[in-house]
Amino acid sequence: MLDRIGDKWTSMAIKSLAEQAPNELRFSEMQRALVGISAKVLSQTLRNLEHDGLVERRIEATRPPSVYYSLTALGLSLDGPLAAVREWAEANVARIEAAHAQSGSA
Repeated sequence: MLDRIGDKWTSMAIKSLAEQAPNELRFSEMQRALVGISAKVLSQTLRNLEHDGLVERRIEATRPPSVYYSLTALGLSLDGPLAAVREWAEANVARIEAAHAQSGSA
């Protein structure tokens, strides 16, 4: 589970959905919000989050089908801890990059 929630795209997907809660986001809206994510990676990320009970998916029978995503209560409860980790990373990125430079790794 730590591998899953520690993934960059998982954290960003949870954040995007939490910002819209309790509203839903369409797949295309999620892809626009998560700059740089491929459709394949987004699809797999959302599938994993749904499997873990963190995201709900709703499909409207339109042509083409409209797919909507929202956080479950469990998923919403994860936003706070992930936000704290994101804030820590942003506050310490310069120190981490300096350590990489000092050790000769990127």
